[in-house]
Amino acid sequence: MLIGLTGGIASGKSKVSAFLKSCGAVIIDADEIAREIVLPYKPAWEQIVNKWGKEILKLDGTVDRFKLGSIVFSNYEELAYLNNITHPEIIKEIKKRISYEDAETINILDAPLLIEAGLFDMVDQVWLVSVNEETRIIRLMDRDKLSFDDAKKRIRAQMPLEEKKKYAHLIIDNNGLWKDTECFLQHALARLKEKEEIGF
Repeated sequence: MLIGLTGGIASGKSKVSAFLKSCGAVIIDADEIAREIVLPYKPAWEQIVNKWGKEILKLDGTVDRFKLGSIVFSNYEELAYLNNITHPEIIKEIKKRISYEDAETINILDAPLLIEAGLFDMVDQVWLVSVNEETRIIRLMDRDKLSFDDAKKRIRAQMPLEEKKKYAHLIIDNNGLWKDTECFLQHALARLKEKEEIGF
């Protein structure tokens, strides 16, 4: 079973992913893969430097995600260009890591851009972490030390939550207390295992 876990920026998706891992799920982290494929001198890194120059690099040659983010999150065409560079490399690496060797194992593809990148076609179910925009803005400002306008830009650069809901098999409401989210996830995993056992 392969579950695609997604959610907008600052939705608490990483916390949900960590909890699912603690319950025995195998996590394939698309963000981790995204960082790996832009390491110095890899194909995606070279294309990024060719497009935006060495000004977006740190002293050690790695991509400065905040500098690049300030460019692409304020310009749709620039963001689309970056996605066209990174998405094929990310998808290639994800396919390498997906394993169905153990039919009883629940694999979680943790991917913020699961829907936007068309990765939902690779999974059995889509689980969406849902949080209202106001809460996400506050969390993003606090987490990344962004201004209100910059936080809103990053959220608005992503697919709207209501659009993502159309693809979701399960919506995880993470607006309230974390203990309530944990309880919901435990029940969701239990139902998933029961269905597998009876052959649904």
